[in-house]
Amino acid sequence: MIFYYVYILKSLKDQKLYIGFTKDLKKRLEYHNKGWNRSTQKRKPFQLLFYEGFRSEKDARKREAYFKTGYGREEIKVLLRETLKNDKAGIV
Repeated sequence: MIFYYVYILKSLKDQKLYIGFTKDLKKRLEYHNKGWNRSTQKRKPFQLLFYEGFRSEKDARKREAYFKTGYGREEIKVLLRETLKNDKAGIV
């Protein structure tokens, strides 16, 4: 059974969040932390804060796109209220 994941990472360098999508969550986190992803290589290392799994790739991509909107970022603040408060993570 294949799952598609939407995930939220926190950069331990600048404390900001990154939202992404993948089929292999473990490998994707490794890519980010090894600097193999151009958009995040200067912000490594990363810590996984949150993920959701979907059976449908289309549903996962829609959720990722939503999280990247203003409303989605507000939802992240609500979903991860205690985590963000304790870690003082910023939202990008």
